[in-house]
Amino acid sequence: MTVLVAYVPTPEGNAAFTAAVEEAGRRQEPLVVLNTPREGAPVSVDVASEAAVAALVEQAAAAGVDAEIRQDAHAGDLADEVVRVADVVDASVIVIGLRRRSPVGKLIMGSAAQRILLDADRPVLAVKP
Repeated sequence: MTVLVAYVPTPEGNAAFTAAVEEAGRRQEPLVVLNTPREGAPVSVDVASEAAVAALVEQAAAAGVDAEIRQDAHAGDLADEVVRVADVVDASVIVIGLRRRSPVGKLIMGSAAQRILLDADRPVLAVKP
């Protein structure tokens, strides 16, 4: 079993990563950090830089947690990719960061976090920064 965190380099992503490291340490499980750009995107602000990835691995190691970073591009919906990877790595829990959105914003744009919460067949830990 592993702990899976959906990570983007934002305050929400950093909160999710911190919570995931704590959860992995508590469960004594390795951590998989999913930081995936959309397939075909020439540039993605969602992808962590090499320096940021090194800092994440270092932070996890300092807490005694082995971390694996996955940055393979995904096609389709991000929520589907998170749920798919959770199945592949046999995640015991999925950790996601939440950002504040208005009800109208959720209606118009949808919510990847909401889809993960509804579609995942395992526990989801949702945190705010």
